[in-house]
Amino acid sequence: MRILLVEDEKGISSAICQVLKKGNFSVDPVYTGTDGLDYALSGIYDAIVLDVMLPGMDGFSVLKRLRAEGVKTPVCMLTARSGLEDRVHGLESGADYYLPKPFQMQELTACLRAITRRKEDMPVMELAFGDIALNQQEARLVCKTTGQSVKLGAKEYQLLELFLRNPRQILPRETLFDRVWGYESEADYSNLEVYLSFVRKKLSFVGSTLKIKASRGIGYGLEENA
Repeated sequence: MRILLVEDEKGISSAICQVLKKGNFSVDPVYTGTDGLDYALSGIYDAIVLDVMLPGMDGFSVLKRLRAEGVKTPVCMLTARSGLEDRVHGLESGADYYLPKPFQMQELTACLRAITRRKEDMPVMELAFGDIALNQQEARLVCKTTGQSVKLGAKEYQLLELFLRNPRQILPRETLFDRVWGYESEADYSNLEVYLSFVRKKLSFVGSTLKIKASRGIGYGLEENA
């Protein structure tokens, strides 16, 4: 399960990351509201832990923008402001849970498991472009023309999901790497190249006419052959 953590206090962020990783969550920490919005708009996360008081853009504004853009990812809001008015504001802005600080880590992990279970009960929207579709429940790539399908690994799935959410757009290499491997990964760009080659092979395997094309010095994009 992949979590986006938007918390500007790095000590708190580090402590939350350690606990969640022990609970078998994958966590991407960011420290400003603007970065949080940018990452959350990718739609690749199972849940978002979002602080209210953030530099760049406050948590309420981030959440309202996400919901306005149609992002349905479950959100647990964190804040030191525990008044009724603030809790109501958070829930009315589209939060799924509101956790006042200080909180017990056990409650946070329970919150995340609860709000992601709700997401699993929601109808799954098909993500598609050209002659392919992504089966999000089974993590399978399907070619609608040939009927062939293939199972995707976790990072293959994340890369292809990013491309399908941004068809015909050139995504910078840095953006792809950060979204899939995270800020604090010890991997390097050669890992990105390897997994892009895996995705290309699977597109070919199912018989898709789509190609992942490189724009030298810029990035990569999913395009239909002319």
